[in-house]
Amino acid sequence: MKTILFDFDGTLANTLPVCFKAFQDVFHSFDEVELTDEDIVKMFGPSETGIIRNQLNHTDIEAAIERYYASYSKHHTKLVEKDEEIRVLLKKLKSSGYRLGIITGKAQRSLDISLEALELHSYFDVLISGDDVNKPKPDPEGIELALQTLGARREDAIYLGDSDADLLAGQRAHVQTGEVHWLPGYQPTLTVKGDEVFLSTSELLEYLKRCSEVGGSKDKK
Repeated sequence: MKTILFDFDGTLANTLPVCFKAFQDVFHSFDEVELTDEDIVKMFGPSETGIIRNQLNHTDIEAAIERYYASYSKHHTKLVEKDEEIRVLLKKLKSSGYRLGIITGKAQRSLDISLEALELHSYFDVLISGDDVNKPKPDPEGIELALQTLGARREDAIYLGDSDADLLAGQRAHVQTGEVHWLPGYQPTLTVKGDEVFLSTSELLEYLKRCSEVGGSKDKK
């Protein structure tokens, strides 16, 4: 195993609260509509800008998009906590020589806001956002683009995520998949099963260690 690919929301950071806040701000301000968290989840699939373009009735779409990013940035520090365990994990993986990537449905702009706020930007070799693909997850386009960009083999890669769409995308890209259940205060509800289940970051490190040992024994043979 040489390439570790991650989803972002719900996998590396629990950004859902700030996403909900920003969408609620936009739809209240422009359409005078009050949305619940569940209403917003039903819109998920496209990037944030795609959701606004598809769902907003107001004609000033560009102003609404700017309002979203302003709200997302304003409330990020309050609603999204830095997770030291995640930072330590990424640091260990990076120092061990793994190539790291993110494949997310988020727009690049909001991904950059989150990575900067959480001080995670420097760990990744490739970032594939919702702006970079024509087909969102569960289509494998984003994972395949990341592998191509890295020059990585799919048999040497694993994709980690917290949603059915993540796991289906990984399966369709023919890479190993891992269910992530490690963020405090957040537990995903999945109907699709991954090849591996990780309840903690230490379990991922143990899995990679086992993969390394198996690969080493094969090389010696």
